[in-house]
Amino acid sequence: MTKPKAVIFDLGKVLVDFDYSIAGRRIAARGRVSAKAVQEFIDHSPLLFRFETGQVSQEQFFAEVRAATGFRGTIEEFSEFFADIFTTIEPMVKLNAELRQRGVPTYIFSNTNELAISHLRGRFPFFSQFNDYILSYKHGAMKPDGRLYEVVERQTGLRGTDLLYFDDRAENVAAGTARGWRAFVHHTPEQTREIIASTDRLESPNESSRSVSSFSANRVALKRSASVLKTVAKSYLRASR
Repeated sequence: MTKPKAVIFDLGKVLVDFDYSIAGRRIAARGRVSAKAVQEFIDHSPLLFRFETGQVSQEQFFAEVRAATGFRGTIEEFSEFFADIFTTIEPMVKLNAELRQRGVPTYIFSNTNELAISHLRGRFPFFSQFNDYILSYKHGAMKPDGRLYEVVERQTGLRGTDLLYFDDRAENVAAGTARGWRAFVHHTPEQTREIIASTDRLESPNESSRSVSSFSANRVALKRSASVLKTVAKSYLRASR
């Protein structure tokens, strides 16, 4: 099997973790409804879908959330409250860096919104370390809509098994598989690393450990050889006197 020519990563729950309940608590503290009510509004209202498909601007999104929750604050305060909910998944950030060092193109493919992306670009240096970004709000569609997968193929210039794709949601992975991509559900950084290593695009942890062990064993052997040579040399010098 040929090596994939690019690796595609989902963003949320793959490269970064996030928790909308943090935003819910912050907004509720400055509004007239409970944190649970804010969370339910974010989760179940069609507003977030419209925002993440670019159908409403961040100003419109703010206005509708404010009307529903009674939020008392500026749009700048709201933007910070809403977007500052991310933490990096460090083993995955490291994995991307290793792929880049090996010359493997990597891409972010995400259902997301402009507030989140603006925050990530400003606060997380790793976010700039990708060849390109396919973001739902810029293209009017969300995974698993096939139109967004077509954008990936256009922007990468690749199709089928040339693309290796990881996402935490099975339905998104299934849509990639249906297009012939090598697509996998991301469960843990360790498992994802092993899958990439199986394509010869990366050393697996076991291979790395074996390399280190082999290097250490070679160092020990060289030291022993040097010690033997020193002993032989000393014996030779004594004998020749």
